Amino acid sequence: MGKVSARERLLKAAAELFYTEGVGATGIDVITAHAGVAKMSLYNNFSSKADLVNGYLQNRLVEWHALLALRLDKAKTPDERILAVFDSYLDHAGLAFTWGFRGCGLLNAAAELPVGDPGRATVAFQKEEVDRLFMQYLTEINPNAGPLIEETAQHLSFLLEGAMARAGLDGHDGRLRTARRIAASILEQLSCSNVSPQPVL
Repeated sequence: MGKVSARERLLKAAAELFYTEGVGATGIDVITAHAGVAKMSLYNNFSSKADLVNGYLQNRLVEWHALLALRLDKAKTPDERILAVFDSYLDHAGLAFTWGFRGCGLLNAAAELPVGDPGRATVAFQKEEVDRLFMQYLTEINPNAGPLIEETAQHLSFLLEGAMARAGLDGHDGRLRTARRIAASILEQLSCSNVSPQPVL
């Protein structure tokens, strides 16, 4: 097994500390100490703490993409692909349990970043990607649903992200599992109808 680079060690330390303690509360000295590297190593690999934060967010995005790809690879129908998105969130939540689950690491970080920070764009990209996936798969389920497709896609997004936020407060994934069951019920209605139903409120 090859030697772990200073950059990888810093990103690993940042991933844990930014998630558990928060971006603002975690200083450079704490990160370098946790990573077991000299302070200069951080600036040899990242131009600033903001650059490290963005690297952390990019890594979380890559991590989620990998989990989503595994789930989508097993999904055979549009319904299953929508539920695969929910499952990918459950999988991502599971990776944080050893640290103490606090919800979506992307949104938690974005809440601390100023408007215009590149890290917020990374988070927005991921959330918009979920919206696009829901739109795509809902259209495949019922191409005759028209404008209600977008409304239902938004409803599924709110259901998923709201459940993730509440799960973070709870410290476990129970709300996410409930949200998945609600999503499955919505999809069952779609599959049984020629016209998309109004989103369940």
